[in-house]
Amino acid sequence: MTAQSWTHTGYTQQIVFGAGAVRELGRLLRAIGARRVLLVTTEGRMASEEGAAMRRSLGADLASTFARVESHVPIPLVQEAVRQARRDAVDAIVSFGGGSCADLAKAVCFFTEQESGIPSTSWADRPALPHVSVPTTYSGAELTPFFGMTDPATHTKSGGGGPTLAPIAAVYDPELTLSTPVRVSAETGMNALAHCVEVVWSPERTPEAEAIAIAGLQRITRALPLVVADPSDVAVRAAMLEGAVLGGRCLQNASMGVHHGLAQMVGARAGIAHGLANAVLLPHTVRFNAEAVPEAVRRIADAVGGPDD
Repeated sequence: MTAQSWTHTGYTQQIVFGAGAVRELGRLLRAIGARRVLLVTTEGRMASEEGAAMRRSLGADLASTFARVESHVPIPLVQEAVRQARRDAVDAIVSFGGGSCADLAKAVCFFTEQESGIPSTSWADRPALPHVSVPTTYSGAELTPFFGMTDPATHTKSGGGGPTLAPIAAVYDPELTLSTPVRVSAETGMNALAHCVEVVWSPERTPEAEAIAIAGLQRITRALPLVVADPSDVAVRAAMLEGAVLGGRCLQNASMGVHHGLAQMVGARAGIAHGLANAVLLPHTVRFNAEAVPEAVRRIADAVGGPDD
């Protein structure tokens, strides 16, 4: 057995979890000194009852709203949001919605940091624009320090990342996921599952990342079918959201591989949801990697219920 060398990074990040947890948003913003918040969301979420509650929660701290987020984060929308953040002199961002909302918010943080002339280079740096994420799906983007965006002219994906781009806090309120459509829940749940799978076979994983990924696989495989069967059950939604937390956390100290590379490409070119691309591709990428990393695939099989599953 060869001794491994690795470096594990623990980001400055608070996770608040539980029914009604969104009520903690004000406290989190006060803790980071935010006074002029940019809310990043979709038109649908903005018009929902939850969106109205979010605006009430932010109160006088809400300085600006960008409610035009679209799937795959088109670059022109990123450019518009960056200009809006600059124009309104915001000092923090709250993303509310799925992975595209978190990604667009992180892109604004990234380009704001670049414009400042002092982009982060170290895990010890502080974010130029702190970001608090409030997810309503199971994508994992609400915890990670990187983002993707799409060029609508070429249908190709690009992105960026950095040590200060991981949201400084994430609020997981299962009640906010009750209105998420079953199909979106299933697709983003498969995305969370795929994150855990890819971490288990990642050559850059740390021991903690692998342990989190295995725990995520176990939780997600139990909870996701229950969410699809009864999406109105808050306890079931909470169980799945816990799995999504683990799916996002394990990504912080591992690299993605063939599966997510293909999912990003297919999503950008075909215009299908990222979660759906994950669901379609996952059995094929596991089969493809089975010969190269048989021990990792065996650990994945054990976590989800046995080698024949």
